[in-house]
Amino acid sequence: MSKPVIFTISAIWDDEAAVWSGHCDDIPAAADAPTLDGLLEKISSMALDLLPDNHPNVDPQALFLQITALREAEPAVN
Repeated sequence: MSKPVIFTISAIWDDEAAVWSGHCDDIPAAADAPTLDGLLEKISSMALDLLPDNHPNVDPQALFLQITALREAEPAVN
């Protein structure tokens, strides 16, 4: 197996649209989804499609995606 290559997805919660918006500049790709899992699924698919054009020397089996998510803290409901 090739050395792992890690791309970071930056995600932020859009309260008005009720979706996670994320992008990865390394691929490049951007998507929205109601869950982080959905966002990862969308961008993962995009990454595998775009990888040969943007990073032809990276083995798709060595690709890992890391999500950095930002969301405003909410008070606990009692």
